[in-house]
Amino acid sequence: MGRLSRRAFALAAVSGLVMARDAAAVPSPGGRAPAAPQLRGMWLATVANRDWPSKPGLPAAEQRAELLAHLDTAVRRRLNAVILQVRPTADALWPSPYEPWAQCLTGVQGQDPGWDPLGTAVSEAHARGLELHAWFNPYRVAAHADPGRLVPEHPVRLHPDWAVAYGGKLYYNPGLPEVRAFVQDAMLDAVTRYEVDAVHWDDYFYPYPVAGQEFGDDAAFAEHGGGFEDRAAWRRNNIDLLVRETADRVRAARAGVRFGISPFGVWRNAATDPLGSDTRAGVQTYDDLYADTRTWVREHWIDYICPQLYWNIGFEAADYAKLLPWWAETARGSGTRLYVGEALYKAGDPAQPEAWQDPAELSRHLALAQEYPQVEGRPR
Repeated sequence: MGRLSRRAFALAAVSGLVMARDAAAVPSPGGRAPAAPQLRGMWLATVANRDWPSKPGLPAAEQRAELLAHLDTAVRRRLNAVILQVRPTADALWPSPYEPWAQCLTGVQGQDPGWDPLGTAVSEAHARGLELHAWFNPYRVAAHADPGRLVPEHPVRLHPDWAVAYGGKLYYNPGLPEVRAFVQDAMLDAVTRYEVDAVHWDDYFYPYPVAGQEFGDDAAFAEHGGGFEDRAAWRRNNIDLLVRETADRVRAARAGVRFGISPFGVWRNAATDPLGSDTRAGVQTYDDLYADTRTWVREHWIDYICPQLYWNIGFEAADYAKLLPWWAETARGSGTRLYVGEALYKAGDPAQPEAWQDPAELSRHLALAQEYPQVEGRPR
């Protein structure tokens, strides 16, 4: 073990490689990692066993050893945070009363792995001076579309009207108020049980568009969409409500816990909206995922934003060098901290564009980010 996350590496503008001269964080007397003035972290994905556990069904001792090895890697790389995916597909890496044990642990959804992965991750991260951000996916239920494959006690089996099949996958329906309340309850259970340092979401709200398919929320829109100019406005309001309500509940549940979101990096193209970025991205979070990420930042509904700027400098449709200043300006004066998600997994990958074959590409990102005071993590 010792590899970094395959998905991404630097949450801050300055990676552990640049900050190697810094001392590792020291745990606070109470066990919680001290609040960091900058964030240098990595994602640790569990969905489909992407990063951890290396495969389902390992004995508990081996799972634990792999997890600790990832935490040790973070310390060696002079990082100060690990973002652990603890609710990958409407299941849990802790003994949740709301949803079943995660399939990625044992290979069988609902089967007790014989230990508490989230509790262990929190205590062991803090012992190493690391923050532990609990990463949740609010609405994703399964990477298939068959509710019959879920365990009998799964909420979707008990409430089949809560789910929508779309693009060969299952999702909770964001348009149902009872679903919005339930997913908050499921996530907040972890916050009340464990001293996590932050609640973290990534880029999945309404699902990414699938050509030729419509997300089946007609009944929910007919019942709850009155007063909105169109379905898109109603859907955005559903996600806005989820964000605002979750933020309030996180802050009420435990003092000092932050709430951050790591969205797809393009809010809107300037051709769509003059407030948008100088990009020509095929996906815009506002229009396609119904996630008004700019408003969340400007209104300071969330504590931090970590846009996934996974493109090289000079990439025509979404240039890192154009998106970075757009996000810096968006965050300016808002009170919302800005971190930048970097795509280490692209560096040196022969399947990626030529720019990613240059070892200096990521270094150029980090050097550019240092020029923007809104981007947390630059050397001081």
